[in-house]
Amino acid sequence: MNKNEKFVITINREAGSGGRTVGEKIAEKLGVPFYDKALIQALMEKYNLSAEEIESLKGRKHDWWSEFKRVVGFERSISDSVINTPDMYNAADIFKREVEILKGIAESESCVIAGRSGFFVFEDHPNHLSILITAPLEQRIQRLMKKQGITAEEAKKTIENIDIARENYINKFTGTSRYDSRNYDLVINMEGKTEDQIANLILMYIE
Repeated sequence: MNKNEKFVITINREAGSGGRTVGEKIAEKLGVPFYDKALIQALMEKYNLSAEEIESLKGRKHDWWSEFKRVVGFERSISDSVINTPDMYNAADIFKREVEILKGIAESESCVIAGRSGFFVFEDHPNHLSILITAPLEQRIQRLMKKQGITAEEAKKTIENIDIARENYINKFTGTSRYDSRNYDLVINMEGKTEDQIANLILMYIE
């Protein structure tokens, strides 16, 4: 990946691994925006964008994403809102709209994206770095307990449910497994490491 040209870094991660935080730190250090699933879903919900409407926006303006953010006053804080995806959209339509938004963003600017299908969406992108971040189950449980103030049993159940949901989602819409290392340029185990250490390791790889 050449960081001197427009790039996209995608991060897939196991629940509780700290991968999202790593993505935020990388984006901050590189001086580029960070996007995640919650942000994209909130965008779709707030502005009720269909895949066709997104494609039309992209067709009308070369830098459609920057123009869109300027016109609607779009801010990152939207990701903190409660996400309730409209019932009118089925899973296939949601996936299609997410893909269109993500591709449009990457066409407009360099960015770091944490999401379930990033490695697939950008597999043919000319300047894309794909990363999978994992961690031992016990470490993930401890991190989730601390972050959410829940018991070990609750944390383990949450992780299991998220793991299953993410794997099913990836398999359904990409025909592969998110655990298949062939989908990534880097597979990193967080065991015994901090988010800052992993972020710095990735930046060293990019250099």
